[in-house]
Amino acid sequence: MTAGAGARSDDRYKNLRIEHRGPISWIVLDRPDKANSLSNEMLDEFSAALAALATSGGPIVGIRGSGKGFSAGYDIGQVGAVVTAPDPVADRERLARNVNRFLAIWDHPKPVIAAVHGYCLAGATQMCVFTDVTLVARDAKIGEPAIPLGGGYIAPLWAPLVGPKRAKELAFVPGNSIDGATAVEWGWANHAVAERELIAETEALAARMARTPSDILRVKKLSINRTMEAMGVRTAAQGGAEMDALLHLSPAVAEVRKFVAEVGLKNAIAAYREPVAPPDPAVAEQQ
Repeated sequence: MTAGAGARSDDRYKNLRIEHRGPISWIVLDRPDKANSLSNEMLDEFSAALAALATSGGPIVGIRGSGKGFSAGYDIGQVGAVVTAPDPVADRERLARNVNRFLAIWDHPKPVIAAVHGYCLAGATQMCVFTDVTLVARDAKIGEPAIPLGGGYIAPLWAPLVGPKRAKELAFVPGNSIDGATAVEWGWANHAVAERELIAETEALAARMARTPSDILRVKKLSINRTMEAMGVRTAAQGGAEMDALLHLSPAVAEVRKFVAEVGLKNAIAAYREPVAPPDPAVAEQQ
């Protein structure tokens, strides 16, 4: 997915691009050969870019992905490997650091808009939860990790937007997902549009937002965020790191990691995607 003419690039980063287009400055996740998976290096660059745009660029910040989708989530090669010497303290710090990266979107002085096409999975959905506005392609795939390696880290961030029952439904089924239109219906996103119109619609909305002076935008954002924080949103988000670090020490997760190592990532994902046969009515009657 590319922006049209008129973009000014900033090539300081290896895993993402910065494009300034009028009132919006885009952070473009740019590892299309790796499905824009969130490697540690990309996340470090993302944090640096977000901080730089607090005092430079346009009055609105946008986030989108290059290639076929927004992002497939955390780089499984870095977070899904077999752990021979578990360190719960280090694991908790890593998980908390990632949430804090995305809370920096929440705390950013400028409005931040996500434009989601193709797929937005697992950890990438955390990023979008904390943006101020999210636009999605109608046929985008938005969902949970394909392999159940953790818990209490992603779905709790969805709950304030979609409600606890929908968050649980997504969390309990490996690889569960919704499309863009459903994401709007559930409250995860603001608007669903045709993919070919996504960037144009996002930039048009950014231009309308930019008519409001930046100081007013900042205080409006802050006041709404404080209302949500009074409901415990920030505390709940930060608590997910402890829940996930705890589960990572469980024998069940160790077995899942071992299974992935033995059969390979693609085969493991395929195994969890296999449909479950419905119960045989004759057997059910006998029970």
